[in-house]
Amino acid sequence: MRLSKRVAPVSMSLAIIAAVTAALFYFKDDDPRTDQHLVFFYLLPTAFIAILYGSVASMLCAIAATFAAAFFLYDPIFSFYVSSPREVGELIIFAGTALIGARCTAELTHPLEKPGDTTTAKLLGE
Repeated sequence: MRLSKRVAPVSMSLAIIAAVTAALFYFKDDDPRTDQHLVFFYLLPTAFIAILYGSVASMLCAIAATFAAAFFLYDPIFSFYVSSPREVGELIIFAGTALIGARCTAELTHPLEKPGDTTTAKLLGE
């Protein structure tokens, strides 16, 4: 039972990333003149995982999404090498945004508040 509680968030994260990657790979345009910025579509599943399972699973989801995007969506395809410096910058910005967003979303939905701690109540003016 304890193992299943740890495996469920990881498997759900990887399954969602795989589904989003398959959809983005299908709709990817091979024309090099168009900038699609498909990597940012991974922000929604990362936030969804943060809401369901917290920050650790969503950070794993963000890291997996970064690697999946580099491997499947950027030229050369099926390689972790990204040929354009602009696309490398896009991946770095995505990774930072996804990690910060995952942490913030998890903190909003799963506050780490101890019983008797009035810090949040003081901040809210209660």
